[in-house]
Amino acid sequence: MSPQLYFATCPRGLEALLVDELREIGASALRPVPGGVGFEGDLATSYRANLHSRLATRVLMQLARAPYRNEQDVYDAAYGVPWQRWFAVERRIRVDVTAIRSPLRSLEFITLRVKDAVCDRFRAECGRRPDVDTRSPDVRIAAFLDAQQVTLYLDTSGEPLYKRGYRTERGEAPLKENLAAGILALTGWDRKEPLFDPMCGSGTFVIEAAMMAMRIAPGARRRFGFERLLAHDTKLWSGLREAALATQEPPRALPIFGADVSGRELRYAHENLKAIALDASIELRKADVLEVAPPARFGVMVVNPPYGVRLAGEQVLADFYPRLGDALKNRFAGWRCYIFSADPELPKRIRLKATRRTPLFNGPLECRLYEYRVIAGSMRRPAREQGDAAS
Repeated sequence: MSPQLYFATCPRGLEALLVDELREIGASALRPVPGGVGFEGDLATSYRANLHSRLATRVLMQLARAPYRNEQDVYDAAYGVPWQRWFAVERRIRVDVTAIRSPLRSLEFITLRVKDAVCDRFRAECGRRPDVDTRSPDVRIAAFLDAQQVTLYLDTSGEPLYKRGYRTERGEAPLKENLAAGILALTGWDRKEPLFDPMCGSGTFVIEAAMMAMRIAPGARRRFGFERLLAHDTKLWSGLREAALATQEPPRALPIFGADVSGRELRYAHENLKAIALDASIELRKADVLEVAPPARFGVMVVNPPYGVRLAGEQVLADFYPRLGDALKNRFAGWRCYIFSADPELPKRIRLKATRRTPLFNGPLECRLYEYRVIAGSMRRPAREQGDAAS
């Protein structure tokens, strides 16, 4: 029996890291493309990808791939899939279509045609059709169109994988958990050295770091789309999940620290930590990033500034970045500091020399992860260079 084809989506910029992650869980024939990684594997491989991946957004199982020239070709490709073999007609469905360089103009119409094909195939085979539910579907069907081919998938994840199942309070515009995990991986943090987020908000960075340090599988606390498919192997899945829970380390104090100037955000972070039984493992404190003292002599700082949303406007933001640079230089010598930002003015205003800039995407928004290796007295840009800083 030939291996099944899958495609794991992820935030753009994390594809190489996702290749390594999928290889570790046993995937083969790995093919990175912008926005994800194609791979091959058996049913257990897809289960492990959903259970263990910290970087993927969804794991899609490929069912068909066909050339097309018009909407009817797309309908025919979708009708040709024996959907009734994959899920029961009682399941509520949702169809999502994405495209790159497709000659077809209306994705809404293509979505409708794929939905019609699925329902028509069920009616022909079963005498009835599944209901459509765009808000809380049981089964998600995905179609991807490039310039010449349409590929049809079943979504094995259900809810996106960045929904770990622990979050009770979101706070204000948090970073997606899989992007936060990718940023932590890019810092080179070894899961033992001190880690500090001085603008932690609802706790995404510190919680993801704690889950890594404690070997907590990100999918161990949630349900998945594959559990509603006819091919689901309950015994296989239970064994994999129990094995993941068995490797989880018992709670202990970790050298992971969070701070925020907002008491409300800290309450959100505390509730999220409590939901995953890590509230005694991480130290949180109320403090201003411009005044906070480092929690250790050295370590990794990672911060996602709120780009003025929680600050008071453009002028305050313009004043904030130079003061942040001063705070890092004066108090965090010996630290590797990472700032994730979509603000092109940051590298010009912070007045520190970035040792690395990594392009990443937060959804459609192009961002950069800036690395600053802070050495006392040696990181200030000369005044003549400050206006020439690259973004």
